[in-house]
Amino acid sequence: MKQVILVRKDLKMSSGKIGAQTSHASVEAVLRSNKDKIKEWRKDGMKKVVLAVRDKAELLDYKERAELFGLKVVLVSDAGKTEVKAGEITCLAIGPDSEEKIDKVTFELKMY
Repeated sequence: MKQVILVRKDLKMSSGKIGAQTSHASVEAVLRSNKDKIKEWRKDGMKKVVLAVRDKAELLDYKERAELFGLKVVLVSDAGKTEVKAGEITCLAIGPDSEEKIDKVTFELKMY
C-alpha cells in the first residue's frame, strides 16, 4: 500500500510550499478514502512518495489515468496567500491503494 503525490515543477515552489501543498493533498485523499484501505496502509507504515510532473496538463493527464484504474484522486489548488496565485492547481494525491495498482499509472515518473 502507498500513496503518491504529484507536484508541478513549472510552478517552482519553495520546499516549504511543496511540503504544505503535499500535506494538504495527502490528508484530503485519506479523508476521502475507503476505511479498510486506510487501515491496511497504516499497518504498512503509510508510505508516501512525491513525484514530479512538468505542468498542469501533465498533472491532469495523470489524474485521468488514475481515475480509469479506479484510484482515489484529490487535486489541490492554492489559496493564493503566498507563492502561487489563488486557484492554481499545485498537486495531485493518488491513493492510498495497492502499490501495484498505483505503479501502473505512475511508474515512469521520477521523484521530486
